[in-house]
Amino acid sequence: MALPGILYFIIFKYWPMGGIIIAFQDFFPFSGFFGSQWVGMKHFNRLFDDPDFFMLLRNTLMLSVYQLVFAFPVPIILSLMLNELRREWFKRSIQTLVYVPHFMSWVVVVSMFFVIFESPRSIFQSLIESWGFQNFSIMMDSGLFRPMYILQVIWRDSGWGTVIYLAALAGISPELYEAAKIDGAGRFRQIWHITLPGIRSTIVILLLLKLSDILDTSFEHVFNLVNSLNREVGEVFDTYVYRVGLINGQLSYATSIGLFKGVVGLLLVIFANWLAKKFGEEGLY
Repeated sequence: MALPGILYFIIFKYWPMGGIIIAFQDFFPFSGFFGSQWVGMKHFNRLFDDPDFFMLLRNTLMLSVYQLVFAFPVPIILSLMLNELRREWFKRSIQTLVYVPHFMSWVVVVSMFFVIFESPRSIFQSLIESWGFQNFSIMMDSGLFRPMYILQVIWRDSGWGTVIYLAALAGISPELYEAAKIDGAGRFRQIWHITLPGIRSTIVILLLLKLSDILDTSFEHVFNLVNSLNREVGEVFDTYVYRVGLINGQLSYATSIGLFKGVVGLLLVIFANWLAKKFGEEGLY
C-alpha cells in the first residue's frame, strides 16, 4: 500500500534533485548537464545583488507569517467547535460545508472573488453604490492584497485542517472528560486541560511542516492575484521564478532561487525540530 507513495516521492521529488546542478552552470538545454559551462556561485551572487531580492523576501515572508498568525489557528478553533457539537448529522453537515472549498482550484476561488467583488454588477459594488460610496477595486488596491490573500486561504484550506485535528481529537480517551466532569470542570476547562494537550503533538508537527514551507507560497494563488498595481506587495519568489525561468528562459538563475528556498526551509525545520524537542515534544525525527 505504501508503494505508490514511495514511487511518487522517488520520481517527482528525489530524482529531479539531480537537476540542481544547473544552479552552478550557465545551462543550455542543447549542451546538457555536462556540456554547460560551470560558473560556481554566479547566479547566487546575482540573486543577492538583485534590487528585487529584498522585495521578494519581504513579500514572501509577510504572506507566510500572516498565514502562521491568522490562518494556522483557524482549523484548530474550528475543529474544537465541531468537536463540541452533539448532533452528529449537524456536525457532519458543517464539516462538509467547510471542507468542500478545498477541492476548488485557486483559479476558481479567485474567479469567484472577482465575480462577487470586482465585476461592475457584483453584489459588493451594488452595495457600495446603494450606500452612496464611490466604487473602488479591491484587487487593484495594494493595501488590500495581503488581507484578501489570507481570507481566501482561510476560506479554502481551513476545512482540510479540521480533518486532521478531528482525527487527533478522536484519539483522546472519553474517560478523561468523565473524570473532569466529576471534578467539576466545565467545557472550557476540559478544552484547556484535556483537548488541547491531547492534540498538542499534532499541532507541533503541522507547525514544523508549515515552517519548512515558509518561503513557499501557492504559485497559482498569487499568480492569479498579482498585477502591475500590487506587484510591490504581491510579487513572491514563486511568481518571480516563473517569470525569469520559464518566460525569460533563465533556467540556471531560477534553479538557484529554488535551491536557496530549499536550504532556508531545511534550516528552519532543523531549528524548529530542535526547539520542539527542547519543550518535550517528539518532533519530526
